[in-house]
Parts: sequence; structure tokens; C-alpha cells
Amino acid sequence: MFAPALLAVALLTAPPSTDTLSVITSRGYFLWGGDLEGGGPFMWPDDAAPRGLAGVEAELADLLAQELSRATGTSIAPRFFQAQWDTLPTVLNTGRIDIVMNGYEWTPERVSVVDSTIPYYVYELQLIVPEGSPIQSWDDLHGSPRKQVGVLGGSSSETYVRQHFTASEVQPVLYDGNVNAMSDTHAGKLDATVQDLPIATFYHKDFPKLRFVDKPVEPGRYVILVRKGDDALREALDAAIANLRSRGALRELFERYAMWNATQENPALLQLPKLEATAAEGSRFHEFVEKHGMLLLAAAGTTILLSVTAMPLAIVIGVLIAVTRLYGPRALAIPATVYVEVIRGTPLMLQLFFIFFLLPAVGLNISALPAAIIGLAVNYSAYEAEIYRAGLQAVPPGQMEAALTLGMSRGMALRRIVLPQAARMVMPPVTNDFIALFKDTSVCSVITVVELSKRYNIAVMNNPKDILPLAAVTALLYLGMSYPLSLLSTRMERRLRR
Repeated sequence: MFAPALLAVALLTAPPSTDTLSVITSRGYFLWGGDLEGGGPFMWPDDAAPRGLAGVEAELADLLAQELSRATGTSIAPRFFQAQWDTLPTVLNTGRIDIVMNGYEWTPERVSVVDSTIPYYVYELQLIVPEGSPIQSWDDLHGSPRKQVGVLGGSSSETYVRQHFTASEVQPVLYDGNVNAMSDTHAGKLDATVQDLPIATFYHKDFPKLRFVDKPVEPGRYVILVRKGDDALREALDAAIANLRSRGALRELFERYAMWNATQENPALLQLPKLEATAAEGSRFHEFVEKHGMLLLAAAGTTILLSVTAMPLAIVIGVLIAVTRLYGPRALAIPATVYVEVIRGTPLMLQLFFIFFLLPAVGLNISALPAAIIGLAVNYSAYEAEIYRAGLQAVPPGQMEAALTLGMSRGMALRRIVLPQAARMVMPPVTNDFIALFKDTSVCSVITVVELSKRYNIAVMNNPKDILPLAAVTALLYLGMSYPLSLLSTRMERRLRR
């Protein structure tokens, strides 16, 4: 969805710098943000665990609380705060939480808007392929034919794939979750997937037909995020992480989750990289257009394609269902009613998941873009059916009776007399649904379709300093796509009145 859209406001209205460590010690707990949807090995719901959380970071939060308690001489406990993963820095800067700890990688762009601790874990990227794949190494991704490689959108794995392989060699397929990418690779829908090694190791048992190839690459650092200016808290957390590492507590924790390896003992990787000097700001506009312009326009094109193909299908299906419910035999009217209630009563995201992820289990494998169009058309057809049913009922019954008296068949009377009048009456709500459909295309990102909202989210994750212009340009693109529909609707209403 368009979740990070409020980040611009959050960054501009961030709370003034305060001594968060003093606040934590006075109240007796710290709030740490994470996203349970991310799953293992980081954290997941567990009724049997203390506070209902399990996972390496849930346990690490307890260890950090113990270290902070010793250092401050007070009793401090951790409290978890659920938020969508890509909005966690936003929530942090609004002051609602004290720290972010959820597999966040250190990047120069990220620490331009928040601060970070020293690394608590060093991850690497692992190449994973389905059983029987000819891919035996990273080098095999070069050349033709082009390979489809699943990655988590906005992650280091996406960055690595785009930097090391050309668009003609590898097509990155962006997912909102690691498990879905591994599942599609396991099912043979993808040629490979690139995952953080701890995530790949944790879920490998669930996908026995996947195999790791070649050595892991591109070491990176998981860090804890704190607000700019929270130096006392950052230094206290740095000391806590260093103490846990020196006492062997971190190794013991990571070994329980099969995450410990020799990389964790590399001194160079346990230090934060030095930030390079930033370029002059004189060419910022040119750089912004060059970096984001074509990507946002291409994503807007995908949004338009989804909308202009799904909405006509939804209208056709909706009209057929409405006519069936009002004029069809009972044997067809009842299933049509059930269809409308089921589709309206279930979320679009669940319907898209069913089409894209579950239908392949019964042999019906639909690629992402057609699946998105079908999902949107089916979802909106239920609403269009109710709109057209209301429109048909608003046409005076005498119109149908007069047409039948003149010798028209019921079908001809519907086509030539009743439906045209109903169409005129329902045009405003149908246009409103069409505009809403433009924005609902953002849900399609859950099945790897990169439309405008998804492209915005990815751009913000990798370029947080560009949040304001990105939000402005994205909003203008949505407005530019939807406003002409309002003008067209108004013009058509005037013509129909005449």
C-alpha cells in the first residue's frame, strides 16, 4: 500500500531531541518497533513465549534490557510495538517508539535520516535455486536466456541483483515477503531467489526442493535504529551489544537459531563503514529526475494498464450479474447473489493471494500481471453489479412493459430501453469506482506487480532523503491519472441529459 506516504510529515514534525535513555529509565521500559509479518528468524507470534513473541530479536530485546538495567542501575523491560516494516523509521521519528530492531540493514541512505548502533549481526546474501536447476553459481545468472529472480522489494538483495546483472540477464521479481519468493522458486515459477542467509537457512526446511548454490556474497550489517540526536541511548546500546558479544551471549543466541558462522568473527565487518562525502546539492533536481523519473513514469504506466483493462471487465461482469439477479431464472439468480456477497465480503488482497499463490496448486498457473487484472476485475465486478442493479431498479417498470407491448423481446428491451437509461443514472458512482481502482492497484504489489505505490515505497526505502519530492511527484501522478476521469464523467453526464 501507500504506507510510507506519511514519512514526509514525520520527518518534518519529528519530536525535538531529548534524552530518550533518561525517559526509558524513568518509566522502566523501552519500546522497540518491528513487524511480525516478517517472520523468522527475527520474530513471530508465539502464545507459549513470554509476551507472545518468539524469535532471535525477541530474545535479543530481553538481553538488551538486562544490559541496560545493569548499566543504569534500574529495572528496564522491553515492550514490542507492531508496525509495517517499511514504515518503522517513520514511526521512530514520530517519537512513538524508542528503537527499531527488525533486520534493518545499515545503508548510507538510511543513516542520513536516523542513527544506528554498531552491528549486532553480519548477514550475507545466498543464491537459491529449485532442484534440478542448471544454475550452479552466481556467474550462471549472466547471459541468456533472461532469468527471473525473486527478491524482497527495497532490500539489499534487490540492490545486489540490479548492480551486478543487466536487465537483459536478470529480471528482479519484487516480493513483499521472503517466504512467497522462496515458495514460488520452490514451485518452479522463478529461476532463483536471493535471500539474506539467516532467512534462507531458517525457512529452508519448509522448501526441501530448494538448494543453496555457490558461496554467500555481499556481507552487510543488521543494526538497531535510533533517532538523530539520541546519542546517550545509542552509546548505551553500543555498549550493551559489545558486552553481549564479548561474553559470548550473542554467539549462544545465534547458534540456537543456526545463524552463527565465521563471518560473525570478522573484526572489519563488526565496525560501521565510514560515510563518504556527499556530492554538492547544485544538481539535485537533475539527479532526482535521472534516478526516479522514468521509474515512476513506468510504474504509473503499469497502474494505468491495470485500471483500464480491469474496469471494463468489472463492468461487463457486473452488468451480467445484475441482469441475472433481476431478470434471470432463480437457479442462476441465487448463485449470482452468493457471488456478490462472497466477493464483497472478502478483501482484495486475499483474492489476489488465492489467484496467484493458491491456484497453481491445482495446476492453474497465472502470471502476475494477468492475475492482478483478473483479481481487480472480479473484486470490482461485485460492486458494479450492485450499482447497476440499483440503476436497473430505478428505471420505471412501465418502460419494460411498453417495450414488450411493442413486440420487443425481453432481451432486446433490456439492451435498447432499460440498460441505456440505467447506464446514465449509474455513471457517477461507476466513475467514482474507476478512480478508486487506480489507487487500489497498489494492493497488487503483494503478487509482485510493481505499480506506482510499490515503486514509491522502494524508492523511499533506498533514498529516504528524497521523501518529499517522491511523495509530491507520486501524488501528482495519481491526480493526473484520476482527475481527467472526473472531467470525462461530467461531460458525458451533460451529453446524456441533452
